[in-house]
Amino acid sequence: MTTTAPAEASRRAETPEPVRRRHFAVGTAGRVLVLAIAIFLTLGPVIWTFWTSVTPEPPGGGEAEVGLGAYRDAFERVDMVLLFWNTTLVTGLVAAGQMFTAALAGYVFARMEFRGKNLLFGVVLATMMVPMQVTIVPVFMIIRGMGLSDTLLALILPALPTAFGTFLMRQYFMSLPPELAEAAEIDGASPFRTFFSVYAPLALPGLAIVGILAFNYHWNEFFRPLILTISEENFTLPLGLVSLQGNLGTGSVATVLAGVVLSMIPALVVFIVGQRTLREGLTAGTNK
Repeated sequence: MTTTAPAEASRRAETPEPVRRRHFAVGTAGRVLVLAIAIFLTLGPVIWTFWTSVTPEPPGGGEAEVGLGAYRDAFERVDMVLLFWNTTLVTGLVAAGQMFTAALAGYVFARMEFRGKNLLFGVVLATMMVPMQVTIVPVFMIIRGMGLSDTLLALILPALPTAFGTFLMRQYFMSLPPELAEAAEIDGASPFRTFFSVYAPLALPGLAIVGILAFNYHWNEFFRPLILTISEENFTLPLGLVSLQGNLGTGSVATVLAGVVLSMIPALVVFIVGQRTLREGLTAGTNK
């Protein structure tokens, strides 16, 4: 190491300034090109979807004109207001429930000692390896036995526990100073008083990660609503968009894409509003 660094510095010093500038320009151009390709691949389909939704082709053919006719047609063909309400209610309650259960479970696994804790935590992690398709039939039978089939509660209750959220919050609580719990215990606080008054406020960035990820996942969820709901008044937005696919047979692709654009807006807003908290939660502890 002592001889390599001076040799490298000597080679850089011997390289002419124009050559170094040319190498720097080539490297910068390559990075810009890669970034441009990544942006095109990421935003290209989104831009095409939006542009197609506002430029529907006339039924009799001819030149497409920019307008919001496809969006009006989407609202006329399906009850978009009801779909948005059902999806917002289900997604909001699931996200809030997962934040609560993940925080409690993560705190217990991180800060409390009891027999079989590691074994139980391993079982919780093992459930992450089980595909949803394997458990959907038992879940359906339990929901039907409870008399909740074809209701919004059938979508909410089974989704409240989250193995990933429990793991994430456990790791987050373990990164917090244990001296906080010791000081609270000296002051006479119970373990759960310590959780609610001391650790929970400090864990807000981690809870934000759980909430945002849960919202984005369940807002676009299709499989469980397809199995657990039958009536159209209990459909969520992804299921409601399926009924717009009939327009593909008539060539009205713009109507379908208008529904897709409308469904993207809430998830995009949640991400934009929460991206700072999400970034802080993901990078928490990296500078310690």
